[in-house]
Amino acid sequence: MSTEAVPAIDFSNSLEQLRFGRQVLQREAQAILELAGRLDGAFCRAAELVSRCRGSVIVTGMGKAGLVGQKITATLASTGTPSHYLHPAEALHGDLGRIGPQDVVLALSQSGRTEEIVRLLPFLADSGIPIIAITGDATSPVGRAAAAVIALGSLEEACPWGLAPTTSSTAMLALGDALALVVSRMKGFERDDFARFHPAGWLGRKLSKVEQYMRPASQCRVACQRWSVREVFMRVAMPGRRSGAIMLVDDSGRLSGIFTDSDLARLFERRRDAELDQPICEVMTRQPVTIRAGAWMSEAVALLARRKISELPVVDADGKPVGMIDITDVVGLLPQDMQDGQTISDGKTGGRDGVGRPLYRVVRGPAEGDTA
Repeated sequence: MSTEAVPAIDFSNSLEQLRFGRQVLQREAQAILELAGRLDGAFCRAAELVSRCRGSVIVTGMGKAGLVGQKITATLASTGTPSHYLHPAEALHGDLGRIGPQDVVLALSQSGRTEEIVRLLPFLADSGIPIIAITGDATSPVGRAAAAVIALGSLEEACPWGLAPTTSSTAMLALGDALALVVSRMKGFERDDFARFHPAGWLGRKLSKVEQYMRPASQCRVACQRWSVREVFMRVAMPGRRSGAIMLVDDSGRLSGIFTDSDLARLFERRRDAELDQPICEVMTRQPVTIRAGAWMSEAVALLARRKISELPVVDADGKPVGMIDITDVVGLLPQDMQDGQTISDGKTGGRDGVGRPLYRVVRGPAEGDTA
């Protein structure tokens, strides 16, 4: 803890605010880098204890360490390791019953002498519960009681008085992330597993399969490529909210092209009325960008954003259309420039039609590496 007088600085000055803010970030970042260089076999022993745990990892800490512990608990749980947070003070008033014989305790204490945690040690020893300690002092009571000690060492807090837990709590948090992610790899935790634990929200949508958010073929306009443009629009009218594209199929039912409302508008704009009675295959977009059924929504979103398209057909293994991803269904997952209707790939500017729909043209032909 620093005992030096802190010089008076005018923090109403934006330059001083930036200077000190950067200094805090630099000190904390440097501490994490130094900690990374000091990791040794103790970290591996801790990872082994967690990976072999048949119960839950019980994380405990007091004050700021406790708040960090709650985040570590969440990270462990979301990456395949059952975990619960236990407040050490509440533990002393009956919540020790939450700890089971197959659990492992992860104790966070920079000093290693936090009273509430030290008082838990006899119970844990009597119950044979292994302890992993993250502490600044490996020789402290908590450090000596642990089966694995990950020592933070002596850290200088970013607080000018060396009092507020800043550098130490940041280091604990980063170390908890490292431990959780190493264990997840040891367990063979994969993207599919992560998706199962995150079914909701923005992340859940990106981790979902396209089938969950596509419009099924029964709700899309699908037509034979041999029909005329006029015939297609007469025969495949779709009630309710429709996609801005028609999927065209060959005689075997495979997707052969796509024709958008914008394509129709261009025929009228260029006075090509005669083509309305010609086969639509002559004016459709051939080899449209597609995505395979079973792909991740994140892949679909990336294609929509990269290719600046509004509709993305979903096809099965035989190339037959099974649905459509429409930009209006996933607009919240797109980069901000696409949400705002910014410049598209042919150099024109997007915008919105009368119902607020982004106006994007289908890019003709798949990019290298795209599924077609």
